[in-house]
Amino acid sequence: MQIRPLHDRVLVKRIEEETKTSGGIIIPDTAKEKPTRGEIIAVGSGARDENGKLIPLDVKAGDIVLFAKWGGTEVKVDGQELIIMKESDILAIVENKKSKKAA
Repeated sequence: MQIRPLHDRVLVKRIEEETKTSGGIIIPDTAKEKPTRGEIIAVGSGARDENGKLIPLDVKAGDIVLFAKWGGTEVKVDGQELIIMKESDILAIVENKKSKKAA
């Protein structure tokens, strides 16, 4: 099944956090919080301003994002848990800095 979010909504797949701390302590499932990091699976066409002009979204499919802990609506598609949320629920895009080699 394929889902296409409407307007300024996005479809996000949660990225599970590490189950071990940097100090080596293993975190049990009952103590873990829901991840607030995910990958954008699909995006809507964008929001409209008061004049009806389409405003494209800042995120795109494949982006890794941070979002509000209780943001969005959880849905289950083909046995996979996903979240549909407004772009405004996204707090940041995670950008991987590639190391630059000296020329």
